[in-house]
Amino acid sequence: AGVEGSRADVGSSTPSTTAEAHARAMAKQILKAFNLDNSKTFRPKKLHVVGTKRYELHKFAQSTLGAGNLREAVALPKGEDVNEWLAVNTVDFFNEISLLYGTVAEYCTQESCPVMSASQRFEYMWADGVNVKKPIPVSAPEYVDLLMTWVQNQLDNEEIFPTRIGVPFPDNFHEICSNIFRRLFRVYGHIYHSHFEEIVNLQAQPHLNTCFKHFVYFVYEFNLIPNKQEMAPMQEFIDELMANDEVKYGRGQA
Repeated sequence: AGVEGSRADVGSSTPSTTAEAHARAMAKQILKAFNLDNSKTFRPKKLHVVGTKRYELHKFAQSTLGAGNLREAVALPKGEDVNEWLAVNTVDFFNEISLLYGTVAEYCTQESCPVMSASQRFEYMWADGVNVKKPIPVSAPEYVDLLMTWVQNQLDNEEIFPTRIGVPFPDNFHEICSNIFRRLFRVYGHIYHSHFEEIVNLQAQPHLNTCFKHFVYFVYEFNLIPNKQEMAPMQEFIDELMANDEVKYGRGQA
């Protein structure tokens, strides 16, 4: 399967020291719980600036994850702006996937993973529509590096993910987020199909499964991957996760 292009924009942001401390504390808790190595985080954590609306939404999103029912956790909070909710969750899922991939990055090499794939049936080529307009074959680690850089550049761009009060989101913001989620999904697909044994050895599969299920519920809630063929590499497992939640929470509540 090829990859459509999308613009990659460059920008920067400077998070506060308090936000950095909060992020480090949160990361340590996750790493300690699942025996993960903090040095293996694939990308520096993208932080929400303390005191902003987005930071408050981030805190709310984190607090709801402990409730158990992830379908309820992903729903737009009453009275909140959908673009702000999409923005804060895009950042959080980016951070989460960066950490998860970081745990297996040493096993994902050009030799072991010469193509970016999610099973033998699904292979992905890279294009960003700007620097690389025609899709090119790259190894899995190269693909993930290019992808995470492409996402990071958009998250840092104030014209795409504005953090200043009164600055509007672009009219096509949902489409931008959709393209990001569509590609981040492929990292999950690659981890499950190519590195699940390493995840099991690290005893991190419960965390991986929970993160992936949270990601899928958010995608479903906001129709972020409308082309269901994109989810085909993981559809059987997704159906199993959803079925388990239906048993636990009831149909339509999971």
